Amino acid sequence: MKAGDGHALFTAECSHTFHFHCITANVNHGNYVCPLCKATWKEIPLQAPQALGHPHHGRARVNPVVEDGRMHVVRRLPRAASANRRRNHFPSYFYGSEPSSFNDDEPLDLQSAAARDLRQGRPEMVEVEIHPEFSAIAQSDCLENFAVLMHVKAPHATMNQSPRSNLTAGSTVLQNVRAPVDLVTVLDVSGSMAGTKLALLKRALSFLIQNLGPSDRLSVVAFSSTARRLIPLCRMSDSGRRQALQAVNSLVSSGGTNIAEGLKKGFKVIEERRERNPVCSILLLTDGQDTYTLSSSGSGAQRSQPDYKVLVPSSILSSTAVSVHSFGFGADHDSAVMHAIAEISGGTFSFIESEGVLQDAFAQCIGGILSVVVQELRLGVECAHPGVRLAPINSGSYRNQLLNDARTGFIYVGDLYADEERDFLVSVNVPFAIEEIVLLKVACVYKDPVSKDTVHLPIREVRIQRPQVVSSQTPSIEVDRERNRVQAAEAMSNARAAAERGFLSDAVSILEERRRILSESLAARASDRLSLALDAELREMQERMASRQRYEDSGRAYVLSGLSSHSWQRATARGDSTDGSSLLHSYQTPSMVEMLHRSQTLRDSPRRPAPPIQPTRSFPSRPRPI
Repeated sequence: MKAGDGHALFTAECSHTFHFHCITANVNHGNYVCPLCKATWKEIPLQAPQALGHPHHGRARVNPVVEDGRMHVVRRLPRAASANRRRNHFPSYFYGSEPSSFNDDEPLDLQSAAARDLRQGRPEMVEVEIHPEFSAIAQSDCLENFAVLMHVKAPHATMNQSPRSNLTAGSTVLQNVRAPVDLVTVLDVSGSMAGTKLALLKRALSFLIQNLGPSDRLSVVAFSSTARRLIPLCRMSDSGRRQALQAVNSLVSSGGTNIAEGLKKGFKVIEERRERNPVCSILLLTDGQDTYTLSSSGSGAQRSQPDYKVLVPSSILSSTAVSVHSFGFGADHDSAVMHAIAEISGGTFSFIESEGVLQDAFAQCIGGILSVVVQELRLGVECAHPGVRLAPINSGSYRNQLLNDARTGFIYVGDLYADEERDFLVSVNVPFAIEEIVLLKVACVYKDPVSKDTVHLPIREVRIQRPQVVSSQTPSIEVDRERNRVQAAEAMSNARAAAERGFLSDAVSILEERRRILSESLAARASDRLSLALDAELREMQERMASRQRYEDSGRAYVLSGLSSHSWQRATARGDSTDGSSLLHSYQTPSMVEMLHRSQTLRDSPRRPAPPIQPTRSFPSRPRPI
């Protein structure tokens, strides 16, 4: 809704907007809940002063407020009446003491699970492509550090015909068949979150709740000086959504920032649940530094780093089943803490620099979480020729192993969102040979989260031609662009280390040198979109390292969010990365883009349609892979 045409608008505390004359008629009949989300209002619209005499109202004060072109005329309910109404609508555990064990999660939606098992057609498979650096090597040549790229792409989201119309706009025929999620939000409600921040957080959480399905389960944990679970894991049915929205609308800000206590409470929800959905994540948001147990002390080279692993239970730390996606809100949060928590749990760290993009950051993240199509993916590499050995594998933050005297290697990738891609470079030596040789054999195995089936893909072979003479050949552009990405991430890490030691000029020089090398690469000369995005990101980091003040305010958080994105090859929010006009769209998937579009469409202020986001991981046309 937009203001104008003589119609005043009323924006409720649950963030839904109505024509003022319509909603006041509803209130005059004694309805004090939102018609859309069923949240109980503490502030209600009032049509006119004479309405004060309405038998439902009693005596109260009218407060007209004009803001952003909208007129808000509200009457705060008497405190006792407001408290009574909230107690009537909130579950008893919200006010009572917490249970000693969080095994009170709502049972799974087994009926929907049975329907997912009957999905139509055969599910798509993971795609694996192999690209050697060169397709042919002369017989007399013996090479070290010969690069082979393994490219993995997850299948599209599976769609089924549905006899019921979807409540979300635009779809009445197809429904996404996906694995349901268990989601725990751990939210900072300390005193620094008061005002606009808390209002935007409530709006973002309302968006999240409305986009979860009836088989998904949500628990809300709030922390300040202490932590409290507001609702247990409950399914997002109509009643579950109302319960979650009421919990979110009840949030108030006060106290300090005890991140450790909030995380412990969130992990307790995960560990003690009786039943488990296939996908599970924690969303952690804070705008400040831990004032109790976690804060990094000192600055620069003297910054001490606590052991963040003590926060994560060993049962979760040893698996990849639960990840913490952290969100640093504003300039005052401890980005080192937030990045470390995400890194050790397999999650991502997003830097929300502008308050207005909080909902977009959440939208991008849940757009991925709600589209998991692959779990427990593992790549295996075996040397097929007796003279070939693997060099140490650089797989970013993904765990890898070298076994059997460096003749066998594994990369443990874990979950993949729909259409998500992963690239890994492995290096081997190439011995003398007089005929075609098989260098490597590549295997891929993963679990389908919907059917629970384990899928073994056919083994792929890496073959190299061995002619007597190789006159000339062009290196693989896929290998070159992945090498650019890996080296750019290394430069970011090295620049950050220099900046933390206080050598900002050295940090800027490291990034400038990497940009120069990048510009001369084969992929950059071919106008590769990922190379353009990397250059833009490196340039932005240089600007944020121009001074110590700029680095402390936003540079550190921006760099750490970028490192998180590249180490996991997964999208994070930082700077203008969620804006359609930005170059920083690396790793965004169609599901993320769709959820971002929903979020941006719902914003209050008029917004031009975002231009379509071009993928930066795939060339328009690829040379035929091995």
